Amino acid sequence: MRTSIATVSLSGSLTEKLTAAARAGFDGVEIFENDLLASPLTPEEIRTRCADLGLGIDLYQPMRDMEAVPEEQFAGNLRRARHKFELMGRLGTDTVLVCSSVHPLAVDDDALAAEQLGRLADLAQEFGIKVAYEALAWGRHVSTYDHAWQIVRAADHPALGTCLDSFHILSRGSEPKSLEAIADIPGEKIFFLQLADAPLLAMDVLQWSRHYRCFPGQGGFDVADLVRRVLHTGYDGPLSLEVFNDVYRQADAGRTAVDAHRSLLLLQETVGVTTPPAAVVPTGVTFAELVTPDAEPVSAVLGALGFARTARHRTKPVDLWQQGEARLLLNTGPAGRRDGTGLAAIGLESPDPAGAARRAEALLAPVLPRRRAVEDAPLDVVAAPDGTELFFCATGRPELPNWRADFEDVAHEPGATGVRRIDHLALVQPWHQFDEAALFHRSVLGLHAQESVDVADPYGLMRSRVVTNPDGSVRIALSVGAAPTDDTVHAQHIAFATDDVVTAVRRFRDAGGRVLPIPANYYDDLAARFEFADGELETYRELGILYDRDAYGEFRHCYTHTVGRVFFELVQRDGYRGYGAQNAPVRLAAQHGVTGG
Repeated sequence: MRTSIATVSLSGSLTEKLTAAARAGFDGVEIFENDLLASPLTPEEIRTRCADLGLGIDLYQPMRDMEAVPEEQFAGNLRRARHKFELMGRLGTDTVLVCSSVHPLAVDDDALAAEQLGRLADLAQEFGIKVAYEALAWGRHVSTYDHAWQIVRAADHPALGTCLDSFHILSRGSEPKSLEAIADIPGEKIFFLQLADAPLLAMDVLQWSRHYRCFPGQGGFDVADLVRRVLHTGYDGPLSLEVFNDVYRQADAGRTAVDAHRSLLLLQETVGVTTPPAAVVPTGVTFAELVTPDAEPVSAVLGALGFARTARHRTKPVDLWQQGEARLLLNTGPAGRRDGTGLAAIGLESPDPAGAARRAEALLAPVLPRRRAVEDAPLDVVAAPDGTELFFCATGRPELPNWRADFEDVAHEPGATGVRRIDHLALVQPWHQFDEAALFHRSVLGLHAQESVDVADPYGLMRSRVVTNPDGSVRIALSVGAAPTDDTVHAQHIAFATDDVVTAVRRFRDAGGRVLPIPANYYDDLAARFEFADGELETYRELGILYDRDAYGEFRHCYTHTVGRVFFELVQRDGYRGYGAQNAPVRLAAQHGVTGG
C-alpha cells in the first residue's frame, strides 16, 4: 500500500522533513499548515520539491472549527476555506483534513453540522478538492468516529468523507466492540487513514495526543486490528502516520523517518498486506565483542572471572576468551570513545544467516560493508539503532560459513568452569532512540519485547525494556539514561549465567577481581523483606551479592567494577524470570560513586 507521513512527525525545516521522508522510502506526505507557513518556499516550489523527491502530497491539514457554528462565523470560515483551497491547487493536493470543532460558539446540532459541511464540500468541489472530516477525541460535540460518520452520511455529498485516526479512536477505548461501527462505513467514503500508537497512560487526552504518540508497534494500542477493519471496508488510500511526540521533534529527522517507515512495513506484514522475508529468530548469543585501545585492564577482569584466552584471529588483532559457552571477542583497536573499552558487537546464532540478512534489508536495516581478508568467513552484519553491530552467525555447521574458523587456537591454561553462558546483555540507547530500538529488535530480529520498566537513578529515572527469543537464550536489555546528556554511568554490561554465584564471586575476588561495593543498608532491608537460612545473608553481605525473588524462583547476582564503559555481572537464576529491577537503584547509586578502571 501507499505510505505517507505528516510533516509534523519529523523535526527540522520543511525541506529537511521532505528529504528525510523520501530517503526513508515514503510515497507521500501530509503537509502540516504550520510547516508550510514557516517555509520560505512558495507552494509551487514545495510542489516541485516533492515531485523531485518522488513524494506525493496526500493531504493538507488541518482546517479547524468549521462546522455547527453561527452563520456569521461560518461565512468567515468559507472565506478562509476558499483561500486554502486556492493554496492547495498551487500545492497540487486534493484532500483537506477538517477536524471536529472545539470552538466555544459551536452548538450541539448534527443537522447544522451536516448542512454546513455540505456547503463547505460544495466549495471544495469547485476546486476539485475532497474534505475528510475527522472526530477529535476532545471535540466539543463530535468526539467519536462513528458520530463523525453519521454527520458525513447525513450531508450525503460526494466531496465529503471521513478521516479515521487511530489515536482519536483507540484513546477512547480499544475494545473490539468499539470498533465494530467501522464496518458500516463504505471504503470509498473513508477519504484518509491516519495512524499513531501511544503508551497506555491515564491523563488528559489532549496532552496525551500532543506529547506521547509514537509509531505503530511502539505503544499499547492494537493498531493492527483497526487497520484490518478499515481495509475490510475496501479502503485503498494511504497508510499515513500522524505522530506528535516531544522526542521526535528534537531527534534527527532522517533516523526518525526510517523508524517511522519500518513501523509501517511491520504493520503491513502483520495485517497481511505484504509478505517480506520471514523473521529468522536467533537461537542464542554466539559471542559479544569488546573493543579496547588497551587490553590489559579488561583482560585482567576476564581472567579473574575464569575466562581463558583460547584463540587468536588469523588476520585481525582480536582474541577469543571463553568459559563454557560464553565467548568474548577482545578487539584491540581504536575504541569508538576516549573512555576505553566498549561493547561493539554481538554475534547471534541464526538458523538461517542469509535469511536473517534478507529480513534485515527488507526492514530498512542494510547489511554493512566490511573489510575482510579473502580467507575470512563471509558474515553478514547489520547495525542496531545504538550502533552495536549484530552478526548473523552459524557455529559448527558444515554447510554454512563458520566464524570460528577465522581463529587459530593458542596454548592456554584451562580456566574456571563456573560460567556457563551469556545470560543477557544490556545496551544503553541514545535518549531519543529507546522506542526505535525496541521496534528494531522486534521487527528485524523477531524478538519479543517485554513491558518497559522505570528504575530510580540518583539523578533521574532510567527506562529499560528487555527483548528476548522464546526460550530466553537471547536476552537483550535496552535502557536509556536519566537525562539526554547522562551517558557516563549507564554503561553497557554483560551478564554471565552461573549455577553457584557464591563460589563464582569468591573465585573472582581471590583472583584479584573487584566487585561493586553494596551499602550495608541494602542488606538490612533484605533481612526485613525475606527470610534466609543461617549465615546466608551474611555471605551475600560479605561478597556484595544482591538478591531478589519473583513468583517463579530466586535470583542472586553480583557486579564487577566498570572498565571503560563495560561492566560484568554474575547471575544465578533459579527459575527467576526477571533481571533484578528491584536492585537496580542500589546498583546505579553505587556506580555513581565508583571510578572505572
